Amino acid sequence: MIAPTTPPPTTPPAKHPARRQPNLATRRQLNLATRRQLTAAGIPDATISSRARPGGPWQRLLPRVYLLQTGPPDHRQRALAAVLYAAEPAADPLSGESAALTGAAALALLGIRDAPRTPADVLIRSPRRLSATPGVRPLATARWPQTITVAGIPSTRPVRAAADFAARAEDPQRVRAMLAQVVQSGWCHPQDLHAELRDARLLRRPAVRTAAAELLAGVRSPAEGRARDALTAAGDLPTPLWNARLYTPDGTFLASPDAYWPDEGVALEIDSAEYHYTRDAWQATLRRRLRLEAHGILVVSATPSMIRDTPKEVLTALRTLLTLTTTRPTPPKATARGHQQLAFPFGW
Repeated sequence: MIAPTTPPPTTPPAKHPARRQPNLATRRQLNLATRRQLTAAGIPDATISSRARPGGPWQRLLPRVYLLQTGPPDHRQRALAAVLYAAEPAADPLSGESAALTGAAALALLGIRDAPRTPADVLIRSPRRLSATPGVRPLATARWPQTITVAGIPSTRPVRAAADFAARAEDPQRVRAMLAQVVQSGWCHPQDLHAELRDARLLRRPAVRTAAAELLAGVRSPAEGRARDALTAAGDLPTPLWNARLYTPDGTFLASPDAYWPDEGVALEIDSAEYHYTRDAWQATLRRRLRLEAHGILVVSATPSMIRDTPKEVLTALRTLLTLTTTRPTPPKATARGHQQLAFPFGW
């Protein structure tokens, strides 16, 4: 009996080039790749073009930058795509050495409210030049900053991102609001921001110079800035401390009113309805006012719209309280605002 012969092993068919996956750390790049990276991984140009056609499994987000998925990109992928587009072709795009997100797009990654994500400003090293493309504005600079990684995207530090935003913004109120939010959120110290704006020669601009001066004085919001303008224009009211920290005689922290006149024991509280949507938030505001009044501090409460639309009414109320001579408990001492900067929980 002849034993059956075992058929020779067959070689599995090679994968079709269109199904080949690039040998890249695409997860590290949020499922993004440049054309150079794809070709270096052995993907033919024709295959790249085929897979990136409308309805294909890949998407061309920017010139030479592809998203290797069918679903829409999220905001992180769009931000990183801008960096991949701007980075030098032969460089590691995640190193932050040849391209880094900056301006409003970088601030948006940090959670700064109202910071627009597009167009994305990306720093590149001068004298290199790169054409702008819809959604991306390359900015050549000879002052290359220290960079950090935020949510996987190489970015400038918040102080530089804020300065780069101020350099491109045209609306003075947006400059004022954005710089205030960066400092108020704890991402940079007002002194450091002032120094960065000075080094970038931006203090020559009246809007930037005014916003920087407000932050040094302790102002931390656009509403406080408008209140400061109104007080300065009035001319007959003493200069308050902005965001001073008040302590009881035994050293217990009491509150930090928006403006405070220590000699008169009068405080101005600017309460936005935006932060009082819940019952707990509104009660917390009332409890803070009760604590201040229980220690002999007279409080004028106003909303940002009152400061903007009817400042004379707010000034009249302040003027009345500041000139009262009735006997009251001695108000607590005030200390200058102690700014606390957030640590960077990111890679450097």
